[in-house]
Amino acid sequence: MNHSEIRKEVARVIDKLPKEFREQLRNVEIVVETRPSKELLLAEGLDPREDTLYGIYQGVPLPDRSALDPPLLPDKITIFAEPLLEDFPDPDELREEIRLTVLHEIAHYFGMEEEDIEDLGY
Repeated sequence: MNHSEIRKEVARVIDKLPKEFREQLRNVEIVVETRPSKELLLAEGLDPREDTLYGIYQGVPLPDRSALDPPLLPDKITIFAEPLLEDFPDPDELREEIRLTVLHEIAHYFGMEEEDIEDLGY
């Protein structure tokens, strides 16, 4: 699988979501990038020499928003292709990890904390 195929797989995951969830993601930019920057890893409390990310949500979770807030920039979910390709050489395992990663980051957008997401298996 390559970057283009990962983008297609991410799109497939989104397309399989129930309509009411897809509609709420209209203002979320979902992109595939090569790998997380050293600065991003450090900002997330990770060691760039040992750690990586498969994906990240950046924005204001829905439950934390108010109608009184000024307009916000679009939220962003980034999926990182190279760490996924390196850690999941088997195509079926890679597709499953892409699915889990996308759903994990979407859960953050909907306001779920790491522990709650892990309890759901994402």
